[in-house]
Amino acid sequence: MYSCVTGGTVTGIDGAVVNVEADVSDGLPMFVMVGYLSSSVREAGERVRTALKNSGYHMPPKRVTINISPANIRKDGTGFDLPIAVAILLCMGITPHINMDRLMIAGEMGLDGIIKPVPGILSMIHGGKLQGCDTCIVPYENVNEASLVKDMRVIGVKSLAQAVKYIQGTENIQPVFFDENKFRKETVYSGQLDFADVKGQEVLKRGMEIAVSGFHNVLMRGAAGAGKSMIAKRLPTIMPSLTFGESVELTKIYSISGMTGDSDVLVTKRPFRSPHHTITAKGLTGGGMYPKPGEVSLAHKGILFLDELPEFNKNVIEVLRQPMEDRRVLISRVNAAYVFPSDFMLVAAMNPCPCGFYPDRRCTCTEIMRKKYQAKISGPLMDRIDICIDVKAVEYENLFHDRQEECSEKIRERVERARAMQAKRYEAEGILFNSQLEGAMVRKYISLGEQEEALIKKHFIERGMSARGLNRILKLSRTIADSFGSTKIKREHIMEALFFKNAGMQDMGVAASD
Repeated sequence: MYSCVTGGTVTGIDGAVVNVEADVSDGLPMFVMVGYLSSSVREAGERVRTALKNSGYHMPPKRVTINISPANIRKDGTGFDLPIAVAILLCMGITPHINMDRLMIAGEMGLDGIIKPVPGILSMIHGGKLQGCDTCIVPYENVNEASLVKDMRVIGVKSLAQAVKYIQGTENIQPVFFDENKFRKETVYSGQLDFADVKGQEVLKRGMEIAVSGFHNVLMRGAAGAGKSMIAKRLPTIMPSLTFGESVELTKIYSISGMTGDSDVLVTKRPFRSPHHTITAKGLTGGGMYPKPGEVSLAHKGILFLDELPEFNKNVIEVLRQPMEDRRVLISRVNAAYVFPSDFMLVAAMNPCPCGFYPDRRCTCTEIMRKKYQAKISGPLMDRIDICIDVKAVEYENLFHDRQEECSEKIRERVERARAMQAKRYEAEGILFNSQLEGAMVRKYISLGEQEEALIKKHFIERGMSARGLNRILKLSRTIADSFGSTKIKREHIMEALFFKNAGMQDMGVAASD
């Protein structure tokens, strides 16, 4: 007999529907699986056979052939166990009481028939929804994640026997649906970190507020202990809230990486990733024999913080250029191409020299050592950084004054207002921030008066700016204007943008390439 069950797999962060076909026929007792399968899928044969026996189902001594199609998509993971088992049972005479054509099944099985959770379930179910499925059977632990797909009836099962009873119609399992109203209530940041903890550093705080308002990349350069890492860790407290769509997209990435929690599967806060400087290029951008997302994708819609930037391998730093520009990572393999989103805000910090004390007299570095240290950051990479801030050491009086520093909540309110202006302005373009403007959109949405255009033309000629550098100044000026609630870019907005673009770069030998 022949049967077919709909299953799913993951390619990149997207789900793909596959057909799990089973045929039980006379012949020598064999269990054959075909369809471009990984070793973990091939091992499903023994798991399924034993799980069926321990669940009370007797497999006749016949030839069992399993085909998972289409054959041009590589199948990986353990989520095929349950659909394979169901397909075999259908061949053995199990009569479904529901439309199997619109039912998707995914899940791993133990030898005792207990269903175990699988990574990437959100992507699989979303892919099934796009292909017309309206019901899915998933592991009970994956129910909350799978229910993020709207208008999908999610059935959670704990064992193979329970799944079969549901298909037969002998057990009624209530479908689970996600409450989007609950999501909106959980997006308020409630962490312990706050901008009020940062004493002084008004210029740095202002620069960070502008950066977050327009999602601009930032480099902080200053002596050790000046507060660079401290303020970077507090940036999530002033960032705008995630939309529901952004949360679902982030959850897909974290799901296929196996990083979603059991109780709170939906990612409701913008990520903050801070990899160590020993990270490899594959760890940063993703890759491997069977590609998985890297840190730039895990930081999608959030912050990628690289502390002590020159300590990273130069080849590793340079691979950031393409993800920063394209906001995605394309990994090509012989049989497939994988696309991972990487729309992150880069926040980097570095010392002015290897010892970290320049220009203090305690500095023991020679000029050659300083230039070699700073040369690890290339001009093309600096060209993609919108804000460069020279961080000065905090004065003693600022450390112990009684003045109350501005808290994160007040800063976030201004950020939200600036972000709302951008969202309304670009609602027809499908973007959210000024930093995402590209090509003709820069001229379409950014216009200058005669005085402002003369000012920026003067700096363009004197500093030898590149076209990319000029566009970044324009986008940064637009964000500064938004932070003041101004619909027009004024002279003072351009002056502040030029200051933040070039502050701290004079000693790095890249001012002429901005």
